[in-house]
Amino acid sequence: MDTQALKEKIRQLEGLTDEERNGLLALLNHQKKYGLVWEEKPEEVEERLRVQLPVLEEVKERVLLSNDPAAPNHILIEGDNLEALVALTYTHEGKVDVIYIDPPYNTGNKDFSYNDSFVDAEDGYRHSKWLSFMSKRLKIAKQLLSDRGVIFISIDDNEVIDLVLICNELFGEQNKIGLLPTIMNLKGNQDEFGFAGTHEYTIVYAKNKDCCSIGQLKINEDDLDAWLEDEIGFYKKGATLKRTGTDSPRNKRPYGYYPILIDTRTLKICSILEEEYKGIYNAYTQSFNDDLVERICVKYSNQGLTPILPIVNGDNASWRWGYNTVKRDAKEIIVVDNNGSYSLYKKQRPQLGDLPTKKAKSVLYKPQYSSGNGTAQLQELGLGQRFNNPKPIELMSDLLVLGGTNSSIILDFFAGSGTTLHATMQLNKEDGGHRQCILVTNNENKICEEVTYVRNKQVIQGYVTPKGDFVEGLKANTLRYYRTKLLPRVDTNQNRRALMAACTELLCIEQDLYEEQPCFAGRKLNPRKARYFAQEKRRMLVIYDEQTVDTFAELLREMEVEERIRIYLFSFNGYPHTDNFMEVLDKVELCALPQAIYNVYNRVLPTAVEPVNEEEERP
Repeated sequence: MDTQALKEKIRQLEGLTDEERNGLLALLNHQKKYGLVWEEKPEEVEERLRVQLPVLEEVKERVLLSNDPAAPNHILIEGDNLEALVALTYTHEGKVDVIYIDPPYNTGNKDFSYNDSFVDAEDGYRHSKWLSFMSKRLKIAKQLLSDRGVIFISIDDNEVIDLVLICNELFGEQNKIGLLPTIMNLKGNQDEFGFAGTHEYTIVYAKNKDCCSIGQLKINEDDLDAWLEDEIGFYKKGATLKRTGTDSPRNKRPYGYYPILIDTRTLKICSILEEEYKGIYNAYTQSFNDDLVERICVKYSNQGLTPILPIVNGDNASWRWGYNTVKRDAKEIIVVDNNGSYSLYKKQRPQLGDLPTKKAKSVLYKPQYSSGNGTAQLQELGLGQRFNNPKPIELMSDLLVLGGTNSSIILDFFAGSGTTLHATMQLNKEDGGHRQCILVTNNENKICEEVTYVRNKQVIQGYVTPKGDFVEGLKANTLRYYRTKLLPRVDTNQNRRALMAACTELLCIEQDLYEEQPCFAGRKLNPRKARYFAQEKRRMLVIYDEQTVDTFAELLREMEVEERIRIYLFSFNGYPHTDNFMEVLDKVELCALPQAIYNVYNRVLPTAVEPVNEEEERP
């Protein structure tokens, strides 16, 4: 039925109150016009988050510290990824440049667990459960992305259509970058019906397509023969200098019509005089002086130079470059001699680095992307039987190059065997980068403790392959291990104190500052009242006991400070004790806790359910 006609019928229905009538019209107005609709299925972890708050607790005996003071701090979080993502909104909202995830594909073959039960192919809510599961996590993932951030998602045929629709809704269809078939098995899976499957998909979305850039991949060493080299560096033949297409006629690009001169002995480019160029087109009469063009061509031909005009299919066209650009960048033009007929092309330069690069194609394929290669890499680490179908390092490395820079923050919250961190550390070694990686995975079948952690521990420290070969470790990396921990969510004074006491690890991660100092301004600290962290010029003070604020303000008056000290202070009402620090405000940045954490969490947490008969005083 036509929507307007239905609205009119509702208005005319008898027996409805005005409130009921308005309610029906409101439902009709807010009904989704296009997109994905599914039956929302409650998830136990989301119900927990209605009454509890997640924080991160460091497992200190598992830290792997580098001797290199400039080593990046990588983070491995053991726990439910929805809880971890909420915690990361405080530490990393708007900071993550690249997210890669390889979520369960929901094949119906025990690869996807919902509320601790596998979802099989006969489950009538199979797709609804998966959509509920993914949408909650992707909403938070979007908030973690920086303005230039990009998310890569691996998926297969089972949910690819649904996933694209979710991402269109969450990230905006205008921010879709690609739906890339990714060849994982070139021979094809002969067990599949009808067609031997060779690929899955990599879905790519930007937080804001206008702010992001997609990098290029280094070409293989075997392909270097296609490139030449001059005093600037590598180059090869790019696009023709003649403009083509609907914009090519000279009347559409009049200033692009002029002769370019070639010294046929050296194949170098020369230019006509500027006054000659300016006389070719009269902007006032919108006409060309073809007689002048002919005289210019004759003049330079008599001087031993060959004039070339942009002629396309016998018609006067235009050059892609204007007169001044050709004159300035003559060395960026390739002259091709075809038996006395000359063609001009732009030199195509590599985008980054010393080696040439190329734009990635819309089908991702390298022999190294084979799923069997990922399995072989785990076997080299002695973990081949512990995890099925790990992604190969080469695929992950290429995605990180395409999506980020050499200083990007990277997140994988379906970390599995930990390939993303392995690839991050390998890339840092290759290009001297300082990428930081955050991994999140649960510990089902002890995957986090015995696969993800062990793999990357061996990569950092070095290991012996099953064949007895020693592989040198990537020692310029630090890895820190955390578990999610839940605290009561109801907002009481007691719970505020508990959250303040448990949030130090979050603050260290937020500030990327971990070196704790026993003293502040020469005063030994009681860690129950305050803790102090300092590394080079960066400093952070956490004050748990508000009664000590005046003491620290007094110490700061005499303290030499190169950069402002970040001070987190406990406060019942969210006021950061600014009055107490009035004389040293130029030395500090104040933040009241735990209110700052509540403010961030409340933007992503489900609606709270408060316990009945809560008697404790509220703040």
